[in-house]
Amino acid sequence: MESTDKLTDTNAILAYLYETFPLCFIAEGETKPLKIGLFQDLAERLADDSKVSKTQLRVALRRYTSSWRYLKGVKAGAKRIDLDGNECAELEQEHIDHAILTLKESQDKAKAKRQALAPKKPAKKVAPKRAPAVKKERPAPVVAPVIKLVPAKLEDLKQKQRVNVKLGATPVPGVVTDINKEDVLVQLDSGLSIKVRAEHILL
Repeated sequence: MESTDKLTDTNAILAYLYETFPLCFIAEGETKPLKIGLFQDLAERLADDSKVSKTQLRVALRRYTSSWRYLKGVKAGAKRIDLDGNECAELEQEHIDHAILTLKESQDKAKAKRQALAPKKPAKKVAPKRAPAVKKERPAPVVAPVIKLVPAKLEDLKQKQRVNVKLGATPVPGVVTDINKEDVLVQLDSGLSIKVRAEHILL
C-alpha cells in the first residue's frame, strides 16, 4: 500500500527536492543547467521513496526547468550538473538559444496576462464638452437711415417744422417754435429750447 503522506502539490515536491538534492536543485538565486536525462537518475534515487510518484516528479521537474530563474541560468559558459552538483557536460548553443526564446515567450505571455487582469483604470472623467461658447454678438448699433441733411435757408423755415440742429458732430432733432429775423427758436426733442441761426439748421 502506498503511504498516505505522498506529496501531490508541485510546490511541496520542489521544496522536497531542494532539501534532498541541495547541490542540484537551487531554491534561491541563480540556478545551474541540469544534466540531460536527470529525470531518470532522479526516479532511480527516489524509487523507494513513497513520498513522490514519477508523474509528480516529472511535473515538478518541468516546473523547475521552465522557471525564469532556470532559463536565465542556461547561458554561455554555464555547465550542466548532476544530482550531486557535479559538472558533467557543456551547454550546447542550441539549448542556450532555446532557453532565451522560451524565456522571452514566457515573459511576453505573463505581461499580456498581467495587462488583461489589471484593473482597468477608471476612464478619466472627461468633463462634458461644453458647447463652444457662442459669442454673444452685440446687437449691431441701430444705424439710423442715412438722411442727407442740407443747411436750411431762413425762407424755407416755418413754425412747427421738424428740423435738425447742428450741435457738435451729430445733428439733434427738434421743432421750430419761433422765427425772429435771423434767429430761429427750436425746441429740441430733449425738451431744451435753443436759439440758432438758420445756417445751423439742417433739413
